[in-house]
Amino acid sequence: MTEKQRHPNPDDRSDNVEKLQHMVQDTIENIEDSHDAYPMANEEEKRAIAEKNKRREESINAMRSEIKDEARHNQQ
Repeated sequence: MTEKQRHPNPDDRSDNVEKLQHMVQDTIENIEDSHDAYPMANEEEKRAIAEKNKRREESINAMRSEIKDEARHNQQ
């Protein structure tokens, strides 16, 4: 093994905020898309959509919290 193969890559957090913001936007778009599908869904599908959107909202809140943490880290 070479010297380079023994060491893990350094933690590059420089673009984490941008990636997280993109993930939040994608998740919001998924919620909006599910709202379009909701009227055509049967009761079981509507329940699944509602449950999934609840998890999506929780994910968005977690990602926004992580964005704040990353922004603070980048300011240091």
